[in-house]
Amino acid sequence: MRRGIRGITATALVAGLALAAAACGGGDGGDGGNSGGELSGTVTFWDTSNDAEKATYRKLAEGFQKQHPKVHVKYVNVPFGDANAKFKNAAGGNSGAPDVMRTEVAWVADFANLGYLAPLDGTPALDKTDDYLPQAVGSTKFKGKTYAAPQVIDTLGLFYNKKLLKDAGVEVPKSFDELAKSAKKIKAKTGATALYLRGDDPYWFLPYLYGEGGDMVNARDKVVEIDDGAGVKAFKTIKDLVDSKAAVTDATDGQENQLKALKDGDVAMAVDGPWDIEGARAGKAFKDKKNLGVAPVPGGSSAQGSPQGGWNLSVYAGSKNLQASYAFVNYMSSAKVQQETNEKLSLLPTRKSVYAVPAVKNNEMVKFFKPAVDGAVQRPWIAEGNSLFEPIKVQMNKVLTGAATPEQAAKATGDAYRKLLKDYK
Repeated sequence: MRRGIRGITATALVAGLALAAAACGGGDGGDGGNSGGELSGTVTFWDTSNDAEKATYRKLAEGFQKQHPKVHVKYVNVPFGDANAKFKNAAGGNSGAPDVMRTEVAWVADFANLGYLAPLDGTPALDKTDDYLPQAVGSTKFKGKTYAAPQVIDTLGLFYNKKLLKDAGVEVPKSFDELAKSAKKIKAKTGATALYLRGDDPYWFLPYLYGEGGDMVNARDKVVEIDDGAGVKAFKTIKDLVDSKAAVTDATDGQENQLKALKDGDVAMAVDGPWDIEGARAGKAFKDKKNLGVAPVPGGSSAQGSPQGGWNLSVYAGSKNLQASYAFVNYMSSAKVQQETNEKLSLLPTRKSVYAVPAVKNNEMVKFFKPAVDGAVQRPWIAEGNSLFEPIKVQMNKVLTGAATPEQAAKATGDAYRKLLKDYK
């Protein structure tokens, strides 16, 4: 994460297998990449994985070329923060879009609604669909059709430094209230701040909202919910944590700043996802990898919950090499590749069969995150789903800087939603 709207600082596009400096639009197999029954041509793959993951995904893509020697995979790593806009610009301009993209779960309905994705039903892209976790399939559907294959599923957890909590003599908090109460003790005993709070990314606001029993919208009944009492309490919680110095935050670069603070031992805890496990373990605070603990995200006053996130694989509707693109999606979402991804990166598979593999079943992070994923809150898989985050981001900043009260922020977010969702109450 996606990892929701997880932001990664934009860096130059990293060309991979084709040693290209930038992506070319579509493949060059004018015959659909299936001349004489053998796949051929070019498949341009935009990978949105982070710095700790991209080497693994590049190698996996190389594996497809070994299976299909006449297919040329053009691998391009696109920073997550740039990927949505870059794809829309390329697809909308009919120039430069990739054949296959690693698509954040909230983007699928949006891209499909714009006509940018090829339906995958009845194509070789989808294989053994009964093997997918039911909750992973939800984000691949739009208006009765399937526009993606699930590749990775995730949610948020509480990463914590076992040594710092032990030295402070505090337990892993089960609620944000408990965390706030233990913050002074953690600071006094260890010098570390209790929590890094992602104030720059609205995806991280959702556990506070769910913890008060709230949600952004009720898509079934078409009702805006974020401006009710739960929304107000959620905004108040993040404000109180920062004002009390139980948490530190930044308006920008939260991904990098949070991970660095955790790795360096400057904070005892951070709400994060499985995509940052390897990154965290690379820090000096976790030279002993066992020092990194993961627990459920703390609850609010009435509930506990984290959003379901993850990544899918989608095919561009304008691809000139659909058959090879379908085969590439099939390969990259296969049980074999998902198992390898888990073993190297501890990312969670979307296929049920992979969880039966001993190496995966016994993975320490799988043991925590799989139950967490099973209990994660499904987000609204609507075309406007990704757009629901920007109003929250704006109001989070206003609340944290004192420019708006929690009540004002909740109301403003609800008003923005009703302008975006014309038929919602």
